[in-house]
Amino acid sequence: MKRLRPDNFTLALLGAVALASLLPVQGAAAGAFEGITYAAISLLFFLHGARLSRNAIVAGAMHWRLHSLVFACTFVLFPLLGLALAPVLRPLLGNELWTGMLFLCALPGTVQSAIAFTSMARGNIPAAVCSASASSLVGIVVTPLLVGLLMGTQAASAPFGEAVLKISMQLLLPFVAGHLARPLIGTWVQRNQRWLKLVDQGSILLVVYTAFSAAVIHGLWDAIPPAALAVLAVVCCVLLGLVLCATTLLSRVLGFDTEDEIAIVFCGSKKSLATGVPMAQILFAGGGAGAVILPVMLFHQIQLMVCAVLAQRYARRPAAAEAAAGLNPP
Repeated sequence: MKRLRPDNFTLALLGAVALASLLPVQGAAAGAFEGITYAAISLLFFLHGARLSRNAIVAGAMHWRLHSLVFACTFVLFPLLGLALAPVLRPLLGNELWTGMLFLCALPGTVQSAIAFTSMARGNIPAAVCSASASSLVGIVVTPLLVGLLMGTQAASAPFGEAVLKISMQLLLPFVAGHLARPLIGTWVQRNQRWLKLVDQGSILLVVYTAFSAAVIHGLWDAIPPAALAVLAVVCCVLLGLVLCATTLLSRVLGFDTEDEIAIVFCGSKKSLATGVPMAQILFAGGGAGAVILPVMLFHQIQLMVCAVLAQRYARRPAAAEAAAGLNPP
């Protein structure tokens, strides 16, 4: 039951939403916050690039069947489920939250938590590193394209080319720069993981506060009643459950072993809050990002709690299964 409790970061996210609801930043201060937020997100992805091991990428990149399935689940299965559920769920959620659900379905997968859960469950870690990292990078181009395809006339306000350029400048360029700087700063980054985690979380909190401030000023809470948020939580649980079942079933039907199945399940079922929040701020201007990131925030917490339990279940499997596969248990 302890794994099902919200962690400190989730509580901090709720605090950022509450602060934005009571004291939204506006006027000249809002412009200053946007500049600080832009710099913090760029620093976040610079550090992600510095953490990424090139050896791990090469080791995992050879498993093309696994990566193809993860990409299909992330960028095909999720959007198809979103569209399939539209006739039933759109009237329940309302247009703003439904837009957020479609945006959630278009996002790339997570990097850190997907790898962490794969490691906890004793799965194929190199493949998870490669799939999760590649998903994050490919999503910079694919997500804006999917947003336009899924939403049609209700697509995000930024044109596709402009959106890709802005996202590339804020996310991809710092990521590449960080990876190129890895020989110089990689050891220092690994040694200071604990306090650098504050940069990760602090940058996301800044974006959440800024986005929700703009949304509150534009009447967010007048447009979204509490009952809709309760329905949203149920919808996120159903969506995650469907994808977890699909990734597990597909990996077994296609003949993947248990270690590969673990990587597929944890990389193919996750959606990135760290990437989704800054993307939403770019794609949905004029206060629209606040409502859009609500589903992403909620899904993020649900996936962490459910996948923590699932990873523990995988980790309890008999060590003999690993021995038969030629692997050494930790």
